[in-house]
Amino acid sequence: MEASANDPSHIERLREKISAFPKTPGVYLMKDARGLVLYVGKAKDLRARVSSYFQESADLLATRGPDIARMIAKVDDIDFLECETEVDALLTEARLIKDIQPPHNAMLKDGKTFPYLEITTSDDFPGVFVTRTPRARGSKLYGPFTSAGALRDAVNAMQKVFKFRTCELEILESDDKRRFFRPCLLYSINQCTAPCADRISREEYRKDIERLRKFLASKRSVAIREMEKEMRVAADQLDFEEAARIRDRIKAIRALKLSGDPEEDVQPEAFYIDPRKGLERLGRVLELEHPPRIIEGIDIANLQGEESVGSLVCFIDGLPFKNGYKRFRIKSVEGQDDYAMIREVVSRRYRHAAEGEELYPDVILIDGGLGQLHAALAACAEMFVKPPMVISLAKREEEIFTQARKSPIRLPRNDPGLRLLQQVRDEAHRFAQHYHHILRSRRQFDEDVKAGRRAPRKRSSLPRPASQPRAEALPDPLPPADEPQMHPPIE
Repeated sequence: MEASANDPSHIERLREKISAFPKTPGVYLMKDARGLVLYVGKAKDLRARVSSYFQESADLLATRGPDIARMIAKVDDIDFLECETEVDALLTEARLIKDIQPPHNAMLKDGKTFPYLEITTSDDFPGVFVTRTPRARGSKLYGPFTSAGALRDAVNAMQKVFKFRTCELEILESDDKRRFFRPCLLYSINQCTAPCADRISREEYRKDIERLRKFLASKRSVAIREMEKEMRVAADQLDFEEAARIRDRIKAIRALKLSGDPEEDVQPEAFYIDPRKGLERLGRVLELEHPPRIIEGIDIANLQGEESVGSLVCFIDGLPFKNGYKRFRIKSVEGQDDYAMIREVVSRRYRHAAEGEELYPDVILIDGGLGQLHAALAACAEMFVKPPMVISLAKREEEIFTQARKSPIRLPRNDPGLRLLQQVRDEAHRFAQHYHHILRSRRQFDEDVKAGRRAPRKRSSLPRPASQPRAEALPDPLPPADEPQMHPPIE
């Protein structure tokens, strides 16, 4: 039975749940009675944003359009994912929409990534570009940025000050023919120093680029104050056109603030890595006889020790093998002890391999640092076996800890081996969080039923139509006994 937006008890139940949402950045998922996601949205303040849909004074038809107004009548439950920053929430929203394809999301369903500002530092005369496909090496990246249009406006504003080139020409300092080249219009309007036509030396041009990099690394407040002063002077002199141009320039520069960090807010789809090259690189880095074929990643998810779960993902030849995914509900650990949880997951996963009934993967990757690696090795020691290669990958510094070395391995951020390990680690983290939120959602549902805030759902014995697949990344009710499982079995 479809939920009704006019049912006071239904609205009150949703409002009560929303009142417990945190006032932090995050992503919210609106679901129907079957657990299918109808809409994914982001918020700077989760509680304020989601509650705005269910206020008595809210006119969704006027503010959000007829499609969202109709969707609210179908909403039976709302879940959320907390994020560290507003940019992190935006990137998470984009990934979820691309994966789930919710019917009421109109944007972000295409394959586009968020843009970067790229400075080609390896060139003799570095260029500055807005790009969605950064170079593998030889460039300095800023972003990702939340708006391609605002970023292009900012580049245009900065070019008036720093006069860098934005053309795709290959310009070499050793090319003597440059002095015969005719520069483009940007040189004539004093927006580029025309290195293509030998109008500036390499040393002087690089000084401009260094000033630009310092500007991008700063808070830019001094530059904005100076531009505001210029705008007021232009307005006092009744030069309103110039004042408007400076105003637009200030707005563009301020838009640079809403951006992520290329190291922390990684978009894997923007940095394609050939799996074969990644495996070959790992084979050399880990000093294996042959490049690894099977890599399994393990991660733990819990909230203050509650609903603790473990996940295992499997990559074969550098690609996800989802039939090999497993999830574990932690049974023997009380409280928040990640090391003990890792020991339990490793023991339960590889006990059959220890008994000779299964083969170990070539590499076992643990999400964490040296402590997590020692916990996994301790579990293997308890089974009196030594697996082929156990490593861990620590976040932030992205250091690789191995069982054979005392010091961690540090690889360049664009190293294909590191990128492949990051993909495995991030997939294990996503899968663990997914299962953790399923259990949280079910526990909340059971508590609501016991408290009388909602009626138990009626299970349908009919199989779900093929046109309505269950979204993998969502908490959903348990399927009927005669319905095939859509998730890996719980160990």
